Amino acid sequence: MNRLTTSRGEFDLTRFPDDPRDMLRAWDAADEYLLRHLDGIDDDPTDLSGTVVVVGDRWGALVTALAGHRPVQITDSFLTQEATRGNLKRNGIDADMVRLLSTRDTPPDRIDVLLIRVPKSLALLEDQLHRLAPHVHAGTVVVGTGMVTEIHTSTLKLFERILGPTRTSLAARKARLIFCSPASQPVRSADPWPRSYALPTGIGAASGLTVTNHAGIFCADRLDIGTRFLLRNLPSRRGPERVVDLGCGNGVVGVAAALANPGAEVMFIDESYQAVASAEATFRANVGADTRARFVVGDGLSGVPAGTVDLVLNNPPFHTHRATTDATAWRMFTGARAALRRGGELWVIGNRHLGYHVKLRRIFGNCEVVTSDPKFVILRAVKS
Repeated sequence: MNRLTTSRGEFDLTRFPDDPRDMLRAWDAADEYLLRHLDGIDDDPTDLSGTVVVVGDRWGALVTALAGHRPVQITDSFLTQEATRGNLKRNGIDADMVRLLSTRDTPPDRIDVLLIRVPKSLALLEDQLHRLAPHVHAGTVVVGTGMVTEIHTSTLKLFERILGPTRTSLAARKARLIFCSPASQPVRSADPWPRSYALPTGIGAASGLTVTNHAGIFCADRLDIGTRFLLRNLPSRRGPERVVDLGCGNGVVGVAAALANPGAEVMFIDESYQAVASAEATFRANVGADTRARFVVGDGLSGVPAGTVDLVLNNPPFHTHRATTDATAWRMFTGARAALRRGGELWVIGNRHLGYHVKLRRIFGNCEVVTSDPKFVILRAVKS
């Protein structure tokens, strides 16, 4: 746990899940810079008496500090929402002080102050600005924040094109602010998201399918080479069983599993609202209505009853925001072992250098290489 000190008070904050061994903070210099700006460090304090919307608040630090103004948080991340709930409770703040919305929800009708933590995905920023633009007005205060490595010319052009005239602040502690003045009568292009593309041939059951991608999904314009390799080597299974596409992204792996085994019930799970929306759209466009499927935004397999799953397919991420970490993969693997029935299998694809086989042997007591190429390896672990 770390303590964020602001003019509004001190706040004990953690990421989610709360791990005492985690040395990563739940905020950074960009969050601090934005809060200081709102307090009037370089100008008059910002009037926060209207509707305040905070977009992309990574672990709830901003809305926790601003809770007295009853902000609305908009995020693509289920984990961010859980972190926010935890941080509000940790600091004795009533949960009703912050309204939690996802990127798939309709924004408030009128936005008077719009605070944007610049996301890693330029596409997600573009989509969110398009969705928010009809709700701002000429008097809306728009301030973005990010580390200097996260704010590029393309970032500023998006603000300028979709909302209005845009400028940046000087850098402070490697962070920067973005100031945007919404145009009174803007001329905007249509939101280009979601997008679709056709899968190539030669990748098994998914060959030639149409994939739908909402903004912010990994490899939104093409099939990434790791997923392509997994699709060519999916297990051949038949009969009624429960399959989980864990960290489903656009759902192409789970859709392939459903097509290869029509008797299976496939559950698509991701912590990204954009991802699960993409997976459902991809599934509906390619799989018959009689095929059973569930679409879950959540914290991995934590909501799945123990011993109820036959097969888990997983391509785990090895970073969270700018930090490289195996914590997410470890939680996915341990969650899979708990959810699987005896004899159930976890199939994992990853870069060879990540050494997932070591973790899987520790968790399952076994692990075998299904196949590999110079870059990727597919591993299989069985619950005994």
